[in-house]
Amino acid sequence: AEILAEAAAFKKSAVAYLHPEVGVCLEDANLFGRNYFERASAPDVENMEEAKERAKILAEAAALKQLASDYMHPEVGVKTTDPTLFGRNYFNRYSAPETEEDEFADERAEILAEAAAFKKSAVAYLHPEVGVCSEDATLFGRNYFERASAPDVESMEEAEEKAKILAEAAALKHLARDYMHPEV
Repeated sequence: AEILAEAAAFKKSAVAYLHPEVGVCLEDANLFGRNYFERASAPDVENMEEAKERAKILAEAAALKQLASDYMHPEVGVKTTDPTLFGRNYFNRYSAPETEEDEFADERAEILAEAAAFKKSAVAYLHPEVGVCSEDATLFGRNYFERASAPDVESMEEAEEKAKILAEAAALKHLARDYMHPEV
């Protein structure tokens, strides 16, 4: 009888544990407790619909993250556990033509582009008589040195005379300082 009573108590405890939505039923009026989950100051609890919606959004976000990871890292490859899925790799088979890796191909293209630019620059440097040729009609330039509003450019004679005048002014300044301050 004692064993049967314990088994019934265990069953009642298991049912209460597995079905919390039923709640607690008490027959004794002296037993009471405070509900900390439904009081006014309790933090908001989401209902089942919100929980399902949140789980759906998180699942979609995880799927999008996986797709983004697959897109950004194609070198990882595709992994599957289904043995009926298979495909043929036409790039790594033994009879495939030999190809160079992307890094080497990019580096080779970059080196060739730089060499072509150097050759063009060397030809332009060694043959200044050719001039600049432009095939684009939208390209133009402005000569800031020979335009009408450009400041006057002094000739070589004017520059020499200006230098001579400035040298004389500096000498006069030195003499005036020596005259005004003989103690120095």
